[in-house]
Amino acid sequence: MFWINFLHIYQPPDQSKEILEKVVNESYRPLFKGFLNIPNMKLNLNINAGLTELLYNNGYQDVLENIKKLAETGRLEFTETAKYHPLLPFLPEKEIIRQIETNHQTNKKVFGKSYQPKCFFLPEMAYSPKVGKVISSLGYPFILLDEISFQGGEKEPPRNKLFRLDNSQTIVIFRERRVSNCIMSALVRSKKEFEEVLGEDIKKNVYLCTAMDGETFGHHRPGLEKSLFKILTLEKPKQIFLSEVSKYFEEAGKIEPISSTWASSAEEIKKGIQFYSWKNPKNKVQKIQWAFVNYLLKLVKGKKLSEKNKDKIDKALSSDQFFWSSGEPWWSIEMIEKGAYLVLSALKSLPFVKKNQIEKAENYYKNILATAFSWQRSGKIQEKSKKYKEMTKIPFKERTLESGKPEVYAAFIKMMEREMKKAASREEFERAILWRDAIYKIDTKNDIYDAVHAVDLLRQVVSDKKLRDLMDKYKAKYKKIKSGQPEIRRIL
Repeated sequence: MFWINFLHIYQPPDQSKEILEKVVNESYRPLFKGFLNIPNMKLNLNINAGLTELLYNNGYQDVLENIKKLAETGRLEFTETAKYHPLLPFLPEKEIIRQIETNHQTNKKVFGKSYQPKCFFLPEMAYSPKVGKVISSLGYPFILLDEISFQGGEKEPPRNKLFRLDNSQTIVIFRERRVSNCIMSALVRSKKEFEEVLGEDIKKNVYLCTAMDGETFGHHRPGLEKSLFKILTLEKPKQIFLSEVSKYFEEAGKIEPISSTWASSAEEIKKGIQFYSWKNPKNKVQKIQWAFVNYLLKLVKGKKLSEKNKDKIDKALSSDQFFWSSGEPWWSIEMIEKGAYLVLSALKSLPFVKKNQIEKAENYYKNILATAFSWQRSGKIQEKSKKYKEMTKIPFKERTLESGKPEVYAAFIKMMEREMKKAASREEFERAILWRDAIYKIDTKNDIYDAVHAVDLLRQVVSDKKLRDLMDKYKAKYKKIKSGQPEIRRIL
């Protein structure tokens, strides 16, 4: 196995100094300082140039210097992206190209010769055929996409061969969700646990690409950076850069990935709403936000702009305002207002803008805020959040044992008991407690209150084949004792 370890770090262009300082001290500083102590690691890093500027302008040159040292000593490879983290499928081609070019110029200025990106990272891994054509036309030999873009979640992409984007020379590298989520959820905290998650695949001639937000380590999950340091010291699997993948694997043809993001679900893709968190067709706030952005883009189309104006427009296209207006469950009036104000400020700064155009822009701004405040006051946000949570908050016991699937319930409980005993025997008491508590919560139907469901965690640890085999065993047992009555018998 060859391991491609990819981290993405980003902060909004208008991030507060207080939050930036917190993220730097909790994540960026310990993370990149710690990487310097691992001589044989290979890290693939995406840092949006907007964040590069934020760090530089706020006096965090030490973080940038450590990143540069890692690159200069052959332990870090940069990827390219768009400067202010926009959702590329919804921007004009010229705007996409400009943000990519400015991203490259800014990062090249700060990191010097060590900044030589060969792979492209799409913000939110938001892919569409239009974006694919732009990236390949710019000559990037590799692009990183989520595995769901392969066949919409129906089939996992092969990891022992490579594919090119249709009608291009750009090779697609697919991120694997399971192992990425295992590390981010803190289920993997040691070398041994990492090897267990990889299982027999570690012996195979395949690549594994984990792709995660860098802020997860230390900021969102305190202390998790230490776990990452541990697994990065392993000799196997062999760590490689994204640009090295073609040295080890042959091409098997061309593909046209499905439009998606690294947050898309198979159900969302089937319904054609794969950009749901940022552009929900039923979300009135987002509709006005996009109308406002498109109005700005329409006004500047074909116009000559100063570099200052271009930069203001680019900042206004950041994806954050749309994400925080989804309400399912992400919601922040402060972020919604900041985004709308960036668009308004960019428009007002245009030298050719007319009075009636400013008035229309101000109406967009007011309408966005009025709608957002109305949603909050009326309880609509609480209702949306509740519905979102309820979609995944049906007790596992109801979905299985009480719905005619006792073999599924039995298999999962049995596997959790095994994992609990295994962890306890290795004196991994924290992990043992996790499984003990999970079994109790599932049995008492209190599992609906967990942020990450224990069943999902178990799927990341245990292969689907093992679970299926155990389900078949219990299904056979159930058939033997099943009565002619409609009630369901407990077989545990």
